[in-house]
Amino acid sequence: MNPARTMVFGPSHWHVPLCAERIGARHDVIGVSDEDADSARHYGDLWDAPVYERWQDVLAAHPDADLAYVFVPHDQMRDACLALIAARIPLVVEKPAGVSRSEVADVRAAAEAAGVPIAVTFVQRGGPIEHWLSQAGPAVYESTQFIAGPPGRYLTNGSPWMVDRARAGGGCVINLAPHFIDMFLRSAGQRRAKASAALSSTLHGRGVEDFGSLTLTTSDGRIGTIQVGYAFPDSVLKRHCSFTRIGPNGVASIWTDGTASFTDTAGATQVSRLDVDSDPLYDRFVDAVADTLDQGFEGLPGIRDLEDAMAIVWDAYSEGSPTL
Repeated sequence: MNPARTMVFGPSHWHVPLCAERIGARHDVIGVSDEDADSARHYGDLWDAPVYERWQDVLAAHPDADLAYVFVPHDQMRDACLALIAARIPLVVEKPAGVSRSEVADVRAAAEAAGVPIAVTFVQRGGPIEHWLSQAGPAVYESTQFIAGPPGRYLTNGSPWMVDRARAGGGCVINLAPHFIDMFLRSAGQRRAKASAALSSTLHGRGVEDFGSLTLTTSDGRIGTIQVGYAFPDSVLKRHCSFTRIGPNGVASIWTDGTASFTDTAGATQVSRLDVDSDPLYDRFVDAVADTLDQGFEGLPGIRDLEDAMAIVWDAYSEGSPTL
């Protein structure tokens, strides 16, 4: 089977270096666009593809493409997705797919009406963390901390728009929390949860929040607490993370260094060591996209999953702290 003729919009996004070689190995990249054309030229060379400054120009040049990856700034995501849907081109989109609840809803509604499949980069699905936590059974109570590096890193990694609230739509909550909202909802067997939140930008004083604490409560009494931040020092350690799931089968926990334990309801405990770095999961995701494109991304997270997670994010912003 021939590799999909693929467009990549916005490769200066910080996730693209994590999977760029795999994109080239699994797809035939036919066009690249980025508002930072100098950054994009590296990917044009890597993939042997022409580079454009505007995603509209790539689409105009290749209206019959088989696939597109959408990594553009958040305030361009809705329009890029809608244009691809109108052209009947299946796509992969980074969260959040827009800067408001209505923008994400627009993309979902258009995709469903047109029958165009969308895959979403919820890379934690099926990964080591979710697999280990699943031993506890469906989440009854769950606690997640994921504290990444400072917001200033986006000024040097090719995505300075991430510290502009108007362009990014928010800070660490819109960027980091959707992964773990999705993980909790998926385990709890729910699509909705009531959200309360406290947000702050006190540590770094930028226009986007650098810490957010969310509490999710489902209609059947399950509770998930999610704390995310741009509050870890700039370090080779990258981040602090911890995960605990309490379910009918026991309690499963994971720590930053990968130390993991599971204690069952009989009191027996097993321990292990996991790779909790999410970076390698992007290569695996590209493989899954290539393998399932002909089946409409069957088994991968989709736009409705993203809309469910983002609805909670927007509720969190409505509830958030006035320190923003």
